[in-house]
Order: sequence, then C-alpha cells, then structure tokens
Amino acid sequence: MTLRPFARPRLWLGVWIFGWALCIALSLMPPITLGGPPDSDKVGHFLAYFTLSAWAMLVFRARRAQGLAAVALVLLGLGVEWAQANLTDTRQGDLRDALANTLGIGLGWALAFTPAASLLEKLDRKLFR
Repeated sequence: MTLRPFARPRLWLGVWIFGWALCIALSLMPPITLGGPPDSDKVGHFLAYFTLSAWAMLVFRARRAQGLAAVALVLLGLGVEWAQANLTDTRQGDLRDALANTLGIGLGWALAFTPAASLLEKLDRKLFR
C-alpha cells in the first residue's frame, strides 16, 4: 500500500476506513425515508461511492494502489447489495444501486488523473508541518 507522503498518514487512511464502516452500517440498517422522486436514492449511492473513491485517490499515491482501491470499492458495492438482499429483512438488493455505486467510483477514480489528486497532501502540509 503506497500512501502519499503525509505527516499523518494514519489519520487520512483512518478517515477512509471509517468511510467504509459508515457505508456498510448505513447500507445494512433499516432505511431512512427521505422522500423525493422514485429512485432518487441512486444519487446518494453515487455520492457515497464517489466520496470513498475520491478519498482513496487522494490518500494513495501509486496507480496500482488506486486501482486496487477502486476494485475493492466495486466489490464492496456488490457485496452490500448481496447482503441487503440476503441478510436483511428491511432492505432489498438492487443492481441499479450497484451501477450508481460503480459510476461514482469511476468518477472518483478519474480524480487521480487531475491536479486535484494532490489536494490532501497540500492540506496535510499546511496543518501538520
């Protein structure tokens, strides 16, 4: 695992791991009804997985590590949908949710190829050096 040269690498990696845990917990607990048009929850799926993916691109330096993080997130999204369908009584697995997750991951991964990929390094330097 090749992290960017942070002063506090465990902090930034810990935030990402916390995001995973939060995503899993929120995905398996009884749903919160927010209203809105049908299938509007897909926006939430997209944003959650975009955030996890983008954070990984900000934390990991090596392209291989970034790619593995993206693949792991796709597997997480599929696993959560399977778990919702098979392990809960209050949730339903939905392939459209998995698609929204994957689209979010793809857009987050694209961040790795932009100058924005170094934003967390710059923030880390300002805060801790």
